[in-house]
Amino acid sequence: MSARMPGGATHLASSATARQAADLGERLVAAWGSWGPTMTRNARRVAFVSDRHGSPEVFVQDVVVDAEAPDPVRIRLTDDPVIRVTWSSDGEWLAVAIATDGGVKQQVWVVRPDGSDAAQIAGSRWQHAELGPWSRSGHRVVITLPSTEAEQPARSYLVDPVSGDRDDLAVGELIHVLDLSVEERLVVLRDGQRGHEFVVVVDRLTDESHALFSDEPDSSAEIAFLRPAPASETSPLVAYVATEDGLPRRGLVAQPVGPHGWRGEPRRILARDDAELEYLDADDAGRTLLLVWNVDGRSELDLLNTHDASRTPVPDLPGHVVTDPVLSRDGRSVLLAVEGPLRPRELWRLDTNALTWSRVTGVPELPDVPLVEPTLERFAARDGLEITGWLYRAVEPAASSTGGDPGAGAVPPEPRRALVHLHGGPESQERPTFSPQHQALASAGITVFAPNIRGSSGYGRDFVHADDLGLRWNALSDVVDCARFLVSNGYADRSRVAVEGRSYGGYATLASLAFTPDVFAAGVAVCGMSDFATFYRDTEPWIAAAAATKYGHPVDDAALLDSLSPMRAIDDVTAPLLVVHGELDTNVPIGEAHQVVEALTARSHDVEYLELAGEGHEYRRAASRAELVRRMVAFVTEHLA
Repeated sequence: MSARMPGGATHLASSATARQAADLGERLVAAWGSWGPTMTRNARRVAFVSDRHGSPEVFVQDVVVDAEAPDPVRIRLTDDPVIRVTWSSDGEWLAVAIATDGGVKQQVWVVRPDGSDAAQIAGSRWQHAELGPWSRSGHRVVITLPSTEAEQPARSYLVDPVSGDRDDLAVGELIHVLDLSVEERLVVLRDGQRGHEFVVVVDRLTDESHALFSDEPDSSAEIAFLRPAPASETSPLVAYVATEDGLPRRGLVAQPVGPHGWRGEPRRILARDDAELEYLDADDAGRTLLLVWNVDGRSELDLLNTHDASRTPVPDLPGHVVTDPVLSRDGRSVLLAVEGPLRPRELWRLDTNALTWSRVTGVPELPDVPLVEPTLERFAARDGLEITGWLYRAVEPAASSTGGDPGAGAVPPEPRRALVHLHGGPESQERPTFSPQHQALASAGITVFAPNIRGSSGYGRDFVHADDLGLRWNALSDVVDCARFLVSNGYADRSRVAVEGRSYGGYATLASLAFTPDVFAAGVAVCGMSDFATFYRDTEPWIAAAAATKYGHPVDDAALLDSLSPMRAIDDVTAPLLVVHGELDTNVPIGEAHQVVEALTARSHDVEYLELAGEGHEYRRAASRAELVRRMVAFVTEHLA
């Protein structure tokens, strides 16, 4: 009996560690954040989104410099989660995008900054509505209604929140309105399928459209706006665009635009070999530009003077990753959300003259335990391509007595265990952000490796397109190479590596378990596609239309899509599997999860299913995220023990 006690003691200690790790995960999920700032013309008030009460809502507060942040005022509209808020140019209105029932389709509401006169102006359970920009004077807001049927175009409108009147703005296949000229004559649109987005300027008077740049087949443009041109330009306006056109990585290009859509030659302003331009904003005069660069997942800021082309790097960024930056209309201040592995998102203000920082929002109380600071690792995939990833090293368990006979011998060390986490997209990027999930797993003694396999953003045009269509097999090989990286570097035993991912990462998890069943000991697939044919059949029409360039056309590439679908080889899955899906997900419809669970259950496979009520593709409520973390930690620790 005594010979077996060390193993039993190890199991008890491991179970206790897992429970403590799950508790830590729940407490970190409860550490609310603030993000998505938008400000008044004079930059004295800010509206933003925060989940400090468990679900994202709108808050408004004064911007106070060099003093304690005031308590924000909560603006309640519905019980559904808020996605985004923007302030009208005249300061009279807020526009709010809301996830209908927590799902994928969005509504757009307008409300006064004091919470009065709230009204829903677009979107429903049946119709998705996209919130666009406000006109640059007054208070009309852009709403885009995507296609609900094949061959039907999307339509954009200018909506008056007072009267509800709609003026036609633009029609197109996959359009997104990026900006309007001050007099509302010129409209800047982004169109095109995933990875092939292009920008056009539409003249509403002549009904003519002019594409910016050369529209290379593998390039894309994400951000564009119009501003007054510097004195050195011959045209009155310049379109500033964050684009890959002619560049290996997204940089800043300017193109003159005249009153009748005339365009001059584009001019490359700034590009970097080591970074991508991720965010771009400008003051009203077009004199100061704010540039946010993505450097291996970390953010760097520049201020650019368009009149003398001088560039000022911004020092002392109070965190690793910036999201939602906005430059004030006079160019004197910047508001942004910033976060890191040890801190959730919070709002900060930059004085663009003094280059000093001040915190805008309060911060939550965090658990008094050390959290893991990840390191950026690099290794070569089997074909030589460099893969990067963030490594959260497992926390060593504290030495403790087993409570048994001291003469029974020391408790043997825990086995080395690891999990490969795969982000969504795939045109997204794993970055050093605040992750309760990664921290909880590391606390449970499981090393987490969160890679950027090919197809991820942040590393240039060629890397993003390296998994298109049939090249997806190479991306799935990267997942296996990540497991080999963990084993060969001593982070995990060969038989104790799990794989987990959400959205596209959920698909890659299912594909890895089905196509390479001898590699992973367990899997967690969160809202992932399991069969491309059923995905294309059941997803939202505008999502299907945009996806064909990345995954393959549902008819023309049917054979390829079938070969890449995990359901084709679902009977080859040997590892225990936890499947998670949101009840209201219509991006990756819930049937993708049901058919996996049903097939595995039919042959008595070890499969568990967690359905999150009231959630869509994104899990916005803290209670849902806490339940997911607790279930995931319990599942992974049990099956890697």
